[in-house]
Amino acid sequence: MDKNTATGLGLIFLIMVAWFVVSIPSEEEKAAQIAERARQDSLAQIESAENEEFTSSVTDQTPSQPSIREQATEREASAPQSGIFSSTEATERSEFVVTTPLYTAVFSNKGAGPVSFTFSEYDSWSGAPFQLISDSTKSAYNFGFLTTENLNVDTQNLLFTQITTGSTLALNEGDTRELKYALQLSDGRQIVYTYTFLADTYEIDFDVQFIGVSDYIVGRAVDFGWTSKLNVSEKDKKQEGIDAAAYVYLGEELEKFKVDEPGRKEETFNGNIDWSATRTKFFTQFIKPQHQTESAFLTGEVTGENDDPLTKHKYTASITSSIPSDGVLSYKLFVGPLKYYEIKQVDEHAYDMVEVGYNWLRWFSDPFVRFIVIPFFTFFSGFISNYGVLVIIFAAAVKLVLSPLTFKSYKSMAAMRELQPQLKELQDKYKDNPQKQQQETMKLYKKNKVNPLGGCLPNLLQFPILITLWRFFQNSILLRQEEFLWASDLSAPDYIINLPFSIPFLGDAIGGFVLLMSLAMVFQSKLTGGMSGGGGSNPMAQQMKVLQYIFPVMLLFIFNSFASGLSLYYLIFNVLSIAQQLYINKTLGTGEETTPAKA
Repeated sequence: MDKNTATGLGLIFLIMVAWFVVSIPSEEEKAAQIAERARQDSLAQIESAENEEFTSSVTDQTPSQPSIREQATEREASAPQSGIFSSTEATERSEFVVTTPLYTAVFSNKGAGPVSFTFSEYDSWSGAPFQLISDSTKSAYNFGFLTTENLNVDTQNLLFTQITTGSTLALNEGDTRELKYALQLSDGRQIVYTYTFLADTYEIDFDVQFIGVSDYIVGRAVDFGWTSKLNVSEKDKKQEGIDAAAYVYLGEELEKFKVDEPGRKEETFNGNIDWSATRTKFFTQFIKPQHQTESAFLTGEVTGENDDPLTKHKYTASITSSIPSDGVLSYKLFVGPLKYYEIKQVDEHAYDMVEVGYNWLRWFSDPFVRFIVIPFFTFFSGFISNYGVLVIIFAAAVKLVLSPLTFKSYKSMAAMRELQPQLKELQDKYKDNPQKQQQETMKLYKKNKVNPLGGCLPNLLQFPILITLWRFFQNSILLRQEEFLWASDLSAPDYIINLPFSIPFLGDAIGGFVLLMSLAMVFQSKLTGGMSGGGGSNPMAQQMKVLQYIFPVMLLFIFNSFASGLSLYYLIFNVLSIAQQLYINKTLGTGEETTPAKA
């Protein structure tokens, strides 16, 4: 958890507790705002899609590490000048285009892998089809190994022979097709790549066969990994950098690898690796071996300063395996959106990369999101195409479920209000004896069966739901580029007021839904009035009254850079809370229908 998030979490939690104390029990949504993240930068430039060069040289090395782990990023990629890999049958570069209903991928025979990957259903923030990778120099996938001739070899630097005829492959719904390459060496030795594409999924089956080559590889150990930088898709490149990371899953645990400062880091994870991945905010590439593995090697590099939206973040991930006796290694690949049902097809734990809750709350957040929130939006999106409307319906559903707790909270506060005259008498009577005053106060509570925390605790029980929804609406691709009213993208801020100056923590623009949300909170604070019995002219009551107006302003500052879908959700939640409160005030406001027994 970064410093800003930790600070925001503590701040919002304190705000929530204080808000309940001053009788704003149905403001659950405010408690959920627990992480003040870096405010969005509104630069309109599109980041260059040019990828930085990954380690690619083939030179004499000691036999300790394969070249995929080398750090010579500035050396020009070259093919071996000696040994069995110094001469291949292919001499010219060529490209092959694979088109499915979901994406268009361009493969190069240099490295026999993708050099471009463009989605059909997802655009970049500028409106053009989003291109996740765009490196014309070499394949994104690479096999690295050390030969018995003491040479590091990266297959992404070698020219393969295309076995599949033609230059294009078009898949229609339900189709399954193959693309095959072979690295043809001397004496019939080969490394054969076979990609199997399925038209209706982002998943790709990948098999590699080592024919007569294994004995020339030290320890028969090879590294297979992803070496290309993932392009950013969102306008807020600073936030994209925060979300970018690499992952491995081993031993039933997800390990996150993150570079937080400018520079380069690397880390090795030993053991049988279930899968590795690199990601941006909403997209990922994912590699899952179908065999026993030995380790994973992750690298991360940040170029530029953290406060610069044009800072580049590059992550790579490779997995080490031993070539089996039959010479065949198999992998499941995934290049696509971080969308639950799509990535779940590859691995049940792949969606763990999407942080829908903090680690201490994952026991609740994960099942709540996977079995309630996502199914809700998935099911109703089949009938209602507008996700803004779905957010409203979802807010209403959550409010309905939480209503019993809210009513219990108000009822408890109404009971507390009825005891205010007697509490005031005790304060006056025992003003010189605080201990006796406390004892008599507790007796009064007990006699009238009133819990002084009853107005707060029911709402605190909602805290896990609120935090989870806060994280989900911030990180879910479901709201990406979904329009509603004036908001063009519910996963981004909906700025409607541009200021001629910049305000610290707020910025130079104000979002529409967050402004309405804050106004609704102010209106509700006026409705709560004396529900907690805190009215009157005593200094504490006056201070609390002032705080009731300060809290909405504070949350305006915190929420302003968050997803507009999140603000829309809490706006609707607040409006429904106001309606509920009007009804409860009518029922309990005078104390005529709910009056505790007097002493």
